[in-house]
Amino acid sequence: MIIIRSPLRISIGGGGTDIPSYYEKKGGFFISAAINKYVFVTITEPFEKGIYLKYSQIEKTKNVKNIKHKIIKEVLKNEIKKNKIEITTLTDIPAKTGLGSSGSFSTALIKAIYSFNGKMINKRDLAEKACDIEINKLKQPSGKQDQYISVYGGISEFKINKKGYVKVKNLDLSKKTLFDLENNLLLFFTGFSRNSSLILSEQNTKTLKQSSEIISNLDYVKELGLEIKENLVKGNCEEFGKLMNEHWRNKLKRSKKMSNSTIDNIYNFALKNGALGGKLIGAGGGGFLLFYANNPNRLRKAMKKKRIEEIRFQFDQEGVKQIF
Repeated sequence: MIIIRSPLRISIGGGGTDIPSYYEKKGGFFISAAINKYVFVTITEPFEKGIYLKYSQIEKTKNVKNIKHKIIKEVLKNEIKKNKIEITTLTDIPAKTGLGSSGSFSTALIKAIYSFNGKMINKRDLAEKACDIEINKLKQPSGKQDQYISVYGGISEFKINKKGYVKVKNLDLSKKTLFDLENNLLLFFTGFSRNSSLILSEQNTKTLKQSSEIISNLDYVKELGLEIKENLVKGNCEEFGKLMNEHWRNKLKRSKKMSNSTIDNIYNFALKNGALGGKLIGAGGGGFLLFYANNPNRLRKAMKKKRIEEIRFQFDQEGVKQIF
C-alpha cells in the first residue's frame, strides 16, 4: 500500500495573479501557506484485475477511458502500466470550500502513481504536471497557487514570469512571527461550499478581453501581496491583519458572486468582535473566512455563540509527502 499526504492551503496575499490570463500579461506574485489539513491518496494492487476508485463516488471499470473522475482519468491515461489498481481518496476538509483541495489532490495522485510505478518525480515537475493537467488539459480556469503550495509547503512566496515559470521561496519569518500567525489567525466555515469555476471563469474572461478594471484590480492585489510580504518579514503582524481587510475589499470589486449577505454578516460580526481584518479564502462565494485578531479568544467565543464553526490549524512545513 502507498499513502500520500498533500496539504490544503490558505492564501495570504496576491491571490488571483496566478492565473495565466493575468501573469502572461503582467507576471504574478502571491504568498500562500500550507496547513495541517490534508488530502490523502492511497494506492493498492487489488487481487482481481480492474480499476477500482473510491472518492465521493465509487467506480469500477476495466478501461481508463471509462473513468468519470476527470483528474484521475487524465493522470491514469498517461501513467498507468496495467489495469490492476485501486485508488482511495480521503480528505480532512470537503472539496469546494476554498482551501485548494483540487490542486492538493492532483499533486497527491501524481506522486502516488509515480511511487506505484517505482519512479521518482521532483517538486517542480510534480507541481507543473498537476498545473498542466488542470489548466491545459482539462481547461479549468484555475491558477498555479494550489498545486505549488501543496508541493512546497510552509509559508512561501511565488513569483511567476510571463512565460509561466514559477520562482519559489520560503518566507524568512522569525519563530515569533510564525507563533503569532498560528495563534492569531482563525479560520471559520461560512456554512456552505461553492463552485469556484464560475467566479474564476468570469475573472478569466474579463482579463482575456483586456478589461482595464479587472487588470487594475489584480495589479493592486499584487502590490498588496508585496506589502504583506514586507510586513510579515518585519514581524508586523497587526499591519498584515489590516491589509487583509484591504485585500478583501478590493477582491469584492471583481465579481458580484464574490460574496453574499451571509458572508457579509459573518465578516462584519467578526470585525465588531476583535478581528483586525480578514478575507474569504479561495475564489469566493462560500467556503472559509480567515481572520486575524489580537485577542483570538474573544473572537472565538463570539463566533461560537453564533454557532459558526472554527477549524483549528497549524502550518505544514513539508508539503506533499509519502507517509507509507
